[in-house]
Amino acid sequence: MLSIDPTAKISPLADIEPSARGTPIRIGARTMIDAFVKIKPAGGSGEVNIGADCAINSGTVMYTGNGITLGDAVLIAANCTLAPTNHAIADRERRIRDQGFMPSRGGIVIEDDVWLGANVVVLDGAHIATGCVIAAGAVVRGKLEPYGIYAGVPAVRVGERGA
Repeated sequence: MLSIDPTAKISPLADIEPSARGTPIRIGARTMIDAFVKIKPAGGSGEVNIGADCAINSGTVMYTGNGITLGDAVLIAANCTLAPTNHAIADRERRIRDQGFMPSRGGIVIEDDVWLGANVVVLDGAHIATGCVIAAGAVVRGKLEPYGIYAGVPAVRVGERGA
């Protein structure tokens, strides 16, 4: 099920795949999804809820996996990956592709007024609190504190907005 607010702007070159399982994908008011953004139902049956006034730039890939929630005014720079799913790998006797997926770590939650720099990777179980800034190339997992500035692999707090 795809629900797009009539004021949202979706590039005709964006690729939002329909879900075989009926996974809901909702895009909020005045949100902009640029060319070559890919939203792909894969790795689970989680919903994708994108708030109002968001901007998702070219080359970003979002897998539905265990779910993605973006608050309002989230800015996602080019070539980011949101992957709220993980392949199961424990059985050496079976190919990875035949093992399915690991249990959910909670999906991905990105609260209001967050900026992800270019090439950020956000993993299953990540919770990015209100006002965070994530530096280009960072890998995010776990819970981040409000208004923090994070960088690195894995992302660590390197500052605070307004401090």
